[in-house]
Amino acid sequence: MPGARPGCPRRTEDGRGLVFRTTDPDGGRGREEDDFKSPVVLIHIYASVFNGSSKQPEKGRSSGVKCVTSDLQAWDCSWRAPSGAGRGALYDVCIKNSWGKQVLKSQALSPGHYEITISPLHDFGSPIRIHIMKNVILRLSANFSTSTLHLEWSDRGSAFPHQANVIWEIKVLRKENMELVKLETFNTTLNGKDTVHRWSWASDLPLECATHSVGLRRYMTTRASLADKEWSDWSPLQNVSGATDTQNKVFPQDKVVPVGSDITFCFVTQEEVSSAQMSYSKYPLIHLDGENVAIKVHNISVSISSGTNVVFMTNKDMYGTVIFAGYPPDIPQKLNCETYDLKEIICTWDPGRPTALVGPRSTSYTLFESFSGESVEFKRVVAPINESYQLFFQVLPNQEIYNFTLNALNPLGQSESTIFINVTEKVSPHTPTSIRVKDINSTAVTLSWHLPGSFAKIKLLCQVEINKANSVRELRNVTIKGVDNSNYLIAVDKLSPYTVYAFRIRCSSETFWKWSKWSSEKQYLTTEAIPSKGPDTWREWRSDGKNLIIYWKPLPMNEANGKILFYNVSCSSEEKTQSLSEIPDPQHKAEMQLDKHDYIISVVAKNSVGSSPPSRIASMEIPNDDLKVEQTVGMGNGILLTWNYDPNMTCDYVIKWCNASQPQPCLMDWKKVPADSTEAVIQSDQFRPGVRYHFFLYGCRNHGYQLLRSVIGYVEELAPTVAPNFTVEDTSADSILVKWDDIPVEELRGFLRGYVFYFEKGERDTSKMRGLESGRSDVKVKNITDISQKTLRIADLQGKTSYHLVLRAYTDGGLGPEKGMFVVTKENSVGLIIAILIPVAVAVLVGVVTSVLCYRKREWIKETFYPDIPNPENCKALQFQKAVCEGSSALKTLEMNPCTPNNVEVLETRTAVPKIEDTEIISPVAERPPDGSEAEPENHVAVSYCPPVIEEEIPNPGAEEAGGTSQVVYIDVQSMYQPQAKPEAEQDADPGAGGGYKPQMHLPVTSAGDEAAAEGDLEKTAGYRPQATVNAWTLVSPDSPRSTDSNSDAVSFGSPCSINSRQFLIPPKDEDSPRSNGGGWSFTNFFQNKPND
Repeated sequence: MPGARPGCPRRTEDGRGLVFRTTDPDGGRGREEDDFKSPVVLIHIYASVFNGSSKQPEKGRSSGVKCVTSDLQAWDCSWRAPSGAGRGALYDVCIKNSWGKQVLKSQALSPGHYEITISPLHDFGSPIRIHIMKNVILRLSANFSTSTLHLEWSDRGSAFPHQANVIWEIKVLRKENMELVKLETFNTTLNGKDTVHRWSWASDLPLECATHSVGLRRYMTTRASLADKEWSDWSPLQNVSGATDTQNKVFPQDKVVPVGSDITFCFVTQEEVSSAQMSYSKYPLIHLDGENVAIKVHNISVSISSGTNVVFMTNKDMYGTVIFAGYPPDIPQKLNCETYDLKEIICTWDPGRPTALVGPRSTSYTLFESFSGESVEFKRVVAPINESYQLFFQVLPNQEIYNFTLNALNPLGQSESTIFINVTEKVSPHTPTSIRVKDINSTAVTLSWHLPGSFAKIKLLCQVEINKANSVRELRNVTIKGVDNSNYLIAVDKLSPYTVYAFRIRCSSETFWKWSKWSSEKQYLTTEAIPSKGPDTWREWRSDGKNLIIYWKPLPMNEANGKILFYNVSCSSEEKTQSLSEIPDPQHKAEMQLDKHDYIISVVAKNSVGSSPPSRIASMEIPNDDLKVEQTVGMGNGILLTWNYDPNMTCDYVIKWCNASQPQPCLMDWKKVPADSTEAVIQSDQFRPGVRYHFFLYGCRNHGYQLLRSVIGYVEELAPTVAPNFTVEDTSADSILVKWDDIPVEELRGFLRGYVFYFEKGERDTSKMRGLESGRSDVKVKNITDISQKTLRIADLQGKTSYHLVLRAYTDGGLGPEKGMFVVTKENSVGLIIAILIPVAVAVLVGVVTSVLCYRKREWIKETFYPDIPNPENCKALQFQKAVCEGSSALKTLEMNPCTPNNVEVLETRTAVPKIEDTEIISPVAERPPDGSEAEPENHVAVSYCPPVIEEEIPNPGAEEAGGTSQVVYIDVQSMYQPQAKPEAEQDADPGAGGGYKPQMHLPVTSAGDEAAAEGDLEKTAGYRPQATVNAWTLVSPDSPRSTDSNSDAVSFGSPCSINSRQFLIPPKDEDSPRSNGGGWSFTNFFQNKPND
């Protein structure tokens, strides 16, 4: 097409791509429809029209070109049509980048600068050029020490005619796999100007550990276009690479972090990592790119001053770093700024909580003054212990008002504190030094000192402390004008002569902020003066009435006004005068021989300056016959004396006192009180508790002194120190008379109020009278309140009894110690007689009663304790042949051969014991009692004895073998009368073992085959046994029967009248004899008479 620019395509109205049409006859309007999308989220636009070098539009050229976009994808461009161009004029549009290369339709606009040229197709004028800039990220930087990324970009707001709101979205990617770690929005407003925006982000992972990439996109709305827009494409990523060196290294290095924070440590390495730990705790490994690893530590604790070690271990070596965990600085506490000398301002503060960071990481402080702009810095490597921080700021000329700001800074943060002061009101001077004192007179001195500082512009308020012995501290304030030479002088008056003073000084400003410290003490002795008063004087006549002793007290320092050298004493009367001169000071009494005339005694004290006024006292003493000695007790620290007012007393009263144990006249001290007084409290350092003092009250008249009262007393009563000495004057069977002595006054230690007498029964070394005051019932107490009583009779005592006596004295101060003795009362004769007669009478009565009872029961006693023993020779029941009974050497012991004895029947009745039937030996001729025979009563014993029939029996071996023969078994024959019946329990348990006559038991006649078994049971059966103990019998005959069937030593006897046995004690019985009552006795029978009594 003619007129087209070479290298630029020609566009027609219906062509594709960029078409521009004129919209009115006076101008043209075209719309650029961009089919491509920029890869950048937001593109800054810049449009301009170049008309060559001329600023005015040339003739035939289009002018007023303006391109506007709302989304950077479609452009609306308008311009003024050149002259001559019609309504249907066509234009050429050419787009080139900043390098001059033509951009084709099919290509998308990449980030960069572009020039748009609009040329008319006809020769209406020159082409129009528009520059469009699609913007990108300006800069991406990294702070590796803080692991922070910094992003900067420009919005190119000048390309937009209308205000627009833009939402930027920023993303941060990490590692090779582009892991998204941060996505954040950022809001801005386009205001028609180019604005550079900045955004920062702190990474939890050190930037050296992995590559970090940043991209952004935009979302924009305008007033002209309120429709929703889509997000633009992401911009090309900008990268920050990690550590590039190949050395093994742990990050971060020597980092400072707040206590309680979370931190990630990484290890950049080419080796395989086995483990990682911080202090003594191990942590799991987090794998990064390659062999790089990391660990995550949560809530880190405060570090020691040298830091906390973090170690990564490989198979070959270990690598590590140090972390410092601490606190940011606190706001400075107690910030105070003041001056000592108005030359330098000192600001002090308390740093607050320790940061746990030392060395180069410790907190630095800067003091900034806003009015002058001056500042001073302070940095302490090691925090002071128990002291405040301080900074010095020089006082500026002609400036009194200061506004200070104290900034505290450490790697974890900063804080500040401010203070506003007037330096002239914040003066705390240094301690005054070089104290000097000079005399003006005896009551005034000059005081000078040195106070460093330049105080010429202000006035000083100083305080002088004046101390003297035994006096209250005195403070005097004085205001003086400040000077530059630092030397000050004042006068101090109203002092006492010849007195040692101690001076101290401190100062402040007149407006007063703080006192300085006290200066050191300066002691000074003022000069002497004439004594202001005469000595206090008293006099005492000796007992002979001829010599007068004159006493005076040394003047106190405030009255002596110097050192007293000596005293002058004179005694004057109407007739003569006597004097004693220059009595040296240590002596405070003088004795003069005077007659009975009235004298006026005068005493004068003299020092190096002069003499004191004289002290006068009259020598005459007016007698007082109506005088009694009174008692009084003090208040612990003194004695109160009172008296009635007497108008006749014209001068004064004098109270003197002394120790009551001293002989008269005695004098310890005295005191003078005015004549109008009616009481006085006497106090003295010499008073002691428990000591008796004698007080004398004198009244003074014109002609002398009269004794008004005489009082003895104690300042405090105590308990006596000793017990009264007492003795026993008389004793009787029921009383004791005790006498005691007085206690000496020195040991009484109070006014005696009475005695307490204790007594109780007790022997020496066994009686311990404890708890005398506790009211024990066994201790008798007598309280004697009549102190004049010195004896006591104790009555109602027991004769021949030991008593423990204790005596104690007491005062109002308490009970004194005890003193005791043991006294035995005399024997009581009446009681002794009664004690003898009563046992004798009882014994006689018991004897008489016993005799009567024994007489009445004599038969019973005889039968019970001494029964008649029957003579066996008189026994008629057993009649034997004389030859057999007398015995013969030719006769032998009856063999135990079978025989047929007569029946032996013994009947005995026992309570609860069944009747023992006759023991019989089965025999063909045995007779049995008829069944119908009547038995004897149960309480009688019926004895019948049939002597055996002596028959010779021809042995019949055949019969013996057949077992048809009888056998005789002998049993004991004992007395039928036993001394005492056994209890029923014993009889039931062993009926065969009881005493008395044991019948022959019924034994069956057994065969020869059973003989062995019968012999074995023989001892268990009741056969015929002797009536006495077997062991006590005497075997005379050597042929005494023994058991031939066994090895037993038991004796087996023959017939009852064996020559070897004389032990039959069966008493003769007949029908007239009394029946036995069981052989026993009871307590009820003791008082019953026998029928024959």
